[in-house]
Amino acid sequence: MFLKRNNAMEIIEPILGIAEKLYTLCGEVKANKKRCLRLATRIKALEEVVRAIKVNGLGKDPARLENGLRELKLTLESAQDVVKKYTSASYLKRILKAYDQGDDFESLNERLNDAAQVLSLALQVEQREKLQQVFTEVTRSTEDEADRELDRLELHKLLKSLAEGTKTSVDSVHEKVESTQKDVKDIKAMLETLKKPSILIQDIREIKPEELTFDVPKEVMFKNDFSELYKGEYNKFTVAIKRYTHPTNTCLSQVRTIFRKEVETLKRFESPNILRMFGICVQDEYGSNPNFLIVMEFCEKGSLREVLDSQSKLPWDRKACMSLDAARGIYRLHQSEEKFKVHGCINSSKFLVAAGYRVKLGGFELAKTETSLKNTKNTKRSSLGYCSPQQLESVNYPYNKACEMYSFGIVLWEIATRKIPFKDLSHKEVYQMVCEERRNEPLPEDCPETLGELINACRSYDGFSRPTSGVLVDKLSKVVDQLEED
Repeated sequence: MFLKRNNAMEIIEPILGIAEKLYTLCGEVKANKKRCLRLATRIKALEEVVRAIKVNGLGKDPARLENGLRELKLTLESAQDVVKKYTSASYLKRILKAYDQGDDFESLNERLNDAAQVLSLALQVEQREKLQQVFTEVTRSTEDEADRELDRLELHKLLKSLAEGTKTSVDSVHEKVESTQKDVKDIKAMLETLKKPSILIQDIREIKPEELTFDVPKEVMFKNDFSELYKGEYNKFTVAIKRYTHPTNTCLSQVRTIFRKEVETLKRFESPNILRMFGICVQDEYGSNPNFLIVMEFCEKGSLREVLDSQSKLPWDRKACMSLDAARGIYRLHQSEEKFKVHGCINSSKFLVAAGYRVKLGGFELAKTETSLKNTKNTKRSSLGYCSPQQLESVNYPYNKACEMYSFGIVLWEIATRKIPFKDLSHKEVYQMVCEERRNEPLPEDCPETLGELINACRSYDGFSRPTSGVLVDKLSKVVDQLEED
């Protein structure tokens, strides 16, 4: 079946128009040049596919291809908004913000890769292989790492030059000394950040006891029936260390075998919005009672639920940014390649909050290793308030991405309201509201309309009405941009 001309003009022409604008914008940026140009190269490869579809039609799976085109349009609009920030803001703000926005490129490149996988279905074998060369995971990873480092070095030069120029203006323009001195301070702080190695480049491995600054007894940050959580230091970075108080498996070789297998899986889910694992450590290995430790990224603000329960000020633009961070973590698991995965137990306690209110998805890292130590089964079911209508109606309903998006919609509602979902309601009352009346708990009256629409879409009764995590990331990106402009 061929794509009708009116539909082609509706979907394809805007895509081609946005792509042309992006090429121009990418040539005008002053920071993150390499990553912007790489983005343009990948968009160019997709543009050729779109032109081929315009001529040849949607092939044997028109519904999927048309949906892929619509999602590509959303992603290109997000890309355009990101790149614009490097060309339209004031020079100082553009440079200072560019480093913080580096995470945007990872999400955009993954979304473009999703589009490539879907749209390639409409290509001949030879054309498909050509497209896959551009989007091969190993190639993309190598290119992105090289581009990131080159952009970092270039940003360092720009900031240093800007700091020197700003210092001169301090000496010559006395009425602006206070604000300009703050700019110099901000630039110097950014320069120091750029000089430091990133904790995210640390490999996941077995850590030697002498590499950890960690002693027991020590002040416990969190404790439950099978483990204690401490604050420690690894390679001069602050980390969180989980110590198992009564490990059920003291067979070191078995634990190590499970861990090594799991590391290979974990590497595929590395992302700024997924809690970083650094590895395991065994203290007093040859003693009668060895300590089993899991070392992970430290998030100073605690869980998302703790932040929502605190007195922290959370204006709508911050809430939207936190929602976008959380959505990126979910998306990383839900990608359409062979590495697709569901979390299985989404709630506000599974997200951690780092400095700057950066939200990271946790609660699934080294799950098999942890299970071997605490001897519990992962049931892959959310608690009552987070269960989708389909799960509430049937305990045998298979857990899938649509179920997970409903659970995540409840988390987004929590961020918006700071309340506990379905508080004080019985199982019967929750069932009646969600399944029989098909109602959602209300959002605040001052909730931005576009954000509220997305939250409600995730909480839709019908699974097919809920957005995919990728579409949600694209649309939340727009919400964040709108609120920042306002």
